[in-house]
Amino acid sequence: MIFEKIWYSGLLMDRTVVIIPTYQEKENISPLIQQIFELGLDLWILVVDDNSPDGTGQLAESLRDRYPKLQILHRPKKEGLGPAYRAGFSLALEQNFDRIVTMDADFSHDPRYLVNLLEGLDHADLAVGSRYLQGISVVNWSLKRLILSYFANRYVQWVTRLPVRDCTSGFMAFRSEVLRKIPWQETFSQSYSFLVELKYLARRFGFRLVEKPIIFVERKKGDTKISPFTLFEAVGAPWRMVLKSKSRSESR
Repeated sequence: MIFEKIWYSGLLMDRTVVIIPTYQEKENISPLIQQIFELGLDLWILVVDDNSPDGTGQLAESLRDRYPKLQILHRPKKEGLGPAYRAGFSLALEQNFDRIVTMDADFSHDPRYLVNLLEGLDHADLAVGSRYLQGISVVNWSLKRLILSYFANRYVQWVTRLPVRDCTSGFMAFRSEVLRKIPWQETFSQSYSFLVELKYLARRFGFRLVEKPIIFVERKKGDTKISPFTLFEAVGAPWRMVLKSKSRSESR
């Protein structure tokens, strides 16, 4: 895979990287990076920017002098969450990180939960930041959106038999072994269903999943990236995952 532009410095001293896909997140990216590094955890951040017209990638790049463990991966165009994460995973594995975290750029995933999420890897291979482990822990959503999200998760759980309540969560921590063994390069999802696909593949390949409670807060700045295509893909994706997995098993 050819990356248009990659910035990083020195030898990797730490083995954990937080991957943050961005598109039009100029208002959020700087304070988010600051808050993550202020946690005092010895980790790296990889921002994967899809050529944001608002200059998100350039702003993140300007912070590199202040934060030596910040990397920016510039991609030529917007292709969706799935392709952005696939590019980020390739770079993270190439650089031999042991633990890989995925999170949103809009503060819906509070950086303070990173500690608890990473601790989940002490007894599991994939830790999921869950909005539904302790009831419904979501702030500033309409009742309609809460109901849609809750029952969408129940639907995905029913189809895939995933042993987690928040199947669609994008706040996750992996052992790199998971990504080295599951066929994530063959995933088909372009949007948020990619997050379900990762959990499903991890489970199918025998890895241990654990949920850690978080409080999810709706973004305060910027626009949501959910589109009609996202919702359309989300309906059919779980069935496609199951059928694809069954086909793979029968061909062995």
